[in-house]
This record gives sequence, structure tokens and C-alpha cells, in this order.
Amino acid sequence: MGTNRVDKFPSPPFYPAKRKQRSKKPKVQVLGLSRRRCKEEDEGKDMELKNLKLYLENQSIVEENEKLRKKANLLHQENLALMSEFRKKFPHLDRFSSTLFLLHNKH
Repeated sequence: MGTNRVDKFPSPPFYPAKRKQRSKKPKVQVLGLSRRRCKEEDEGKDMELKNLKLYLENQSIVEENEKLRKKANLLHQENLALMSEFRKKFPHLDRFSSTLFLLHNKH
């Protein structure tokens, strides 16, 4: 009990630290790798920018499509209302126009 654990285990022999040897590869390759990484990062950023531009363009097209769909629906409703008025004013032409419509759509 009186003995200390440090006494039982002597300290390891001291070895002076070795200097790290420099790589024999030329620095050009290291620069080339970093340039390649920069180029890949730039390409990634370019792709993100192109993707964002396409997304915004797509959003614009979707909005324009919705406006045109609403406009087409209003024109269709207006056309139905005008056809109804026309049939009320000219009921005798209704049979004639139906016949022409059927003949026209056969071809």
C-alpha cells in the first residue's frame, strides 16, 4: 500500500521527435487539385444559379398559364351567353345552324 503505482511503471524511454519529411511531389499537383476543387465548386454554384433561374422562369410560366386559363374560361362563358342570346333572338335559325354544325363536323 505504501508503494506508489508510478514506481512500478518506469517512464518510457525518451525519443526525440522526428521532423516530418516533406512530400517529394511537386507543389504544382497540389495547386492543380485546389484549382480543380475551386472549378468544381464554381460549377456547382453555376448549376445552382441555373437551377434557380429555371425555377423562377417556370414559376412565371405557371402564373401566366393560370391567367390565360382564367381568361379562356371567361371567354367561354361569354361565348355561351352570346349563343344563348342569339338563339332567343333567332329561334328559326337554330335548326339551320345545328344542321350546318353537324355537316361541318362530319368532315
